[in-house]
Amino acid sequence: MNLSNLEMEKAHVISTSFFFRFEDKLQTTHLPEMVFGESFLSLEHAQTGIRLHFNALDALKAWKQEALPPVEVPAAAKWKFRSKPSDQVILDYDYTFTTPYCGSDVVVLNPDTMQTSLDECSNLCWEDTEDRIDFVALSAKEPILFYDEVILYEDELADNGISFLTARVRVMPTGWFMLLRFWLRVDGVLMRLRDTRVYCSFGGDEAKPVVLRESCWREATFASLSAKGYPSDCTAYGDPNLIAHKLPVVMQKTQKLKLPN
Repeated sequence: MNLSNLEMEKAHVISTSFFFRFEDKLQTTHLPEMVFGESFLSLEHAQTGIRLHFNALDALKAWKQEALPPVEVPAAAKWKFRSKPSDQVILDYDYTFTTPYCGSDVVVLNPDTMQTSLDECSNLCWEDTEDRIDFVALSAKEPILFYDEVILYEDELADNGISFLTARVRVMPTGWFMLLRFWLRVDGVLMRLRDTRVYCSFGGDEAKPVVLRESCWREATFASLSAKGYPSDCTAYGDPNLIAHKLPVVMQKTQKLKLPN
């Protein structure tokens, strides 16, 4: 799957009317403080019509479907989360907006009309594999033809931490790599990292390209990290890149995209 079309849109936080549309589509009154609903990252292969798309709405659909229990926080009962102060705040939902989302799959049947397959989120065939993303190859010094990052949504948890979902991509002469990252830090309580990495190696003239998708969920409490001698101060964990390897793996799997012959 050589890359023949890459699109990225960085839009502003959605307006009030767009916010209500999101609530209606998701059938919920709970949304992150900042939703960049018109932002997206899209990678398409014109010859096969395969498109990998990453956007906030589908990510929040996955959040609502998974419906993790809310993280228990002593101060949570006093938090004022949303824009309706007259409403009683009942934290009976996952206010961290943790999502298992790993992208939206779609096959474009007619590029001229943008007609797509009927089931946009499960049309492609991803097979479990023992193959692994070649991070040695990714660390090789080769020209970066394109790099960028887009924020899909973010919430500061009423100044009690942070949660956000971002997508970043880089394109090299030999392939492309993208990272979809959900990061959560509930101060003094919990840190959670859910990463989806997708790597496409173009291969040579004869070899078929290979597309691998690795999903990894890491998580730890502040108490467990402190017991191992790590800092208990929240300010030590501002950058998920610096703490990721310290968080135990909850779930990890790698899949390969089955490409048409």
